[in-house]
Amino acid sequence: MRNEFLNEDFLLHSESARRLYHEYAASMPIYDYHCHLPVREIAENRQFKNLTRIWLEGDHYKWRAMRIHGVDERLITGEASDYDKFEAWAETVPYTVRNPLYHWTHLELKNPFGITGKVLNSETARDIYDTCNAMLQREDFRARSLMNRQNVKIVCTTDDPVENLEYHRQIREDQDFAIKVLPAFRADKAMAVEQPRSFNEWLQSLGRSADMEISSYSRFIEAIRQRHDFFHQFGCRLSDHGIEEPYAAEYTDGEIGAIFNKVRSDKTLEKSEILKFKSAVLFELAVMDGQKDWTQQFHFGAMRSNNSLMFEKLGPDSGFDAISDLPIGHGLVKLLDRLNRAGKLARTIIYVLNPRDNELVASIAGCFQQGPVRSKIQFGSGWWFNDQRDGMERQINALSNIGLLSGFVGMLTDSRSFLSYPRHEYFRRILCNMMGREVEAGEIPNDLPLLGKIVQDVCYNNAFKYFGIDVE
Repeated sequence: MRNEFLNEDFLLHSESARRLYHEYAASMPIYDYHCHLPVREIAENRQFKNLTRIWLEGDHYKWRAMRIHGVDERLITGEASDYDKFEAWAETVPYTVRNPLYHWTHLELKNPFGITGKVLNSETARDIYDTCNAMLQREDFRARSLMNRQNVKIVCTTDDPVENLEYHRQIREDQDFAIKVLPAFRADKAMAVEQPRSFNEWLQSLGRSADMEISSYSRFIEAIRQRHDFFHQFGCRLSDHGIEEPYAAEYTDGEIGAIFNKVRSDKTLEKSEILKFKSAVLFELAVMDGQKDWTQQFHFGAMRSNNSLMFEKLGPDSGFDAISDLPIGHGLVKLLDRLNRAGKLARTIIYVLNPRDNELVASIAGCFQQGPVRSKIQFGSGWWFNDQRDGMERQINALSNIGLLSGFVGMLTDSRSFLSYPRHEYFRRILCNMMGREVEAGEIPNDLPLLGKIVQDVCYNNAFKYFGIDVE
């Protein structure tokens, strides 16, 4: 029998799957421990002018699909009107069938807008646009209310060490907003010495933030540590690193000092010097995390800004990134082992963009587990090009086969959009369907209380315990 698209049992193909989802997973809160939501928009409780502004603005997933479909850039990032851009997206949507965007689009129309039984296309575009726009003008559809509607308990944003965290301060001091919003320490620019001019400009900002002159490598690390301390005072308990590969080259203190002085003189570094500097800084950052009992996150394998012409026009994060094929195994082991021997290995989540590396990372994680922390080294959820059904299933299978799914901290949005929370629902339905299918096949016991507990732990409880942040 054919099922209706996006009905209440969407992606749930057995009675066991349906029970696991509806009885155990659906009502669990959301612990969004990694996202890119603009903190200012939360602090100011942004009201979005229309559906284009909240849905298409900055969404390089949609931009990429529109380009593939042949849409002119004027209707994507150009000067076209908001409605013309939305109409171009609506015309594209039917042709995204089998791309996760098709599912996400309709899940996001369903929740929070309540639009069901209708797919987005050129014929329905105006009606859907007007309906959603009318809702967006209501007080209960501002940024904060959209988060509350999704049962979000905690959000960890992504913040440069030079940020003054003023918007975080505003949110923290607002007693009427119950969701905890905390910064996460993203120090990628501290390692970006391949571009000396940009690095030195950032270094000036770091010096101003730390209120100190950065005249040497040791002062550089001191400034970063001061910002690390500052973030900690604001409740930050996570760092994040978006790097193409693990940096773990051998180096001496003298070499790093000389490399720092060279880049401060705006001189171009050799490849070996760049790798040594990145390795030294990454290690120091990881040590700081270990000392403060933070969780460090490593995102490996993104080959960014490949279209140089469009990068010059639009900048980064505009839909021109791809999966890298650089090897990560030996470098990752070397980095983790060095930290472990120093007694500074923090809780660690490792995400990979190349699914080739799933089993590799799952097996490496097992080498550095240490009680009493449960699943201290985590193989993170399917990321970016893998945060769709096939990618999630491959990540869950690799983790289950080589590690313990029961200790997994689950899904995150990794998004800039306040409408992306249905990705948690998507993940939960996929997880329940996988487990339910194996119950029906007799491959795991029909013990729904046990399996339901594991599902609820993966959805929320494990993250709550792992990160150690009080959400009340």
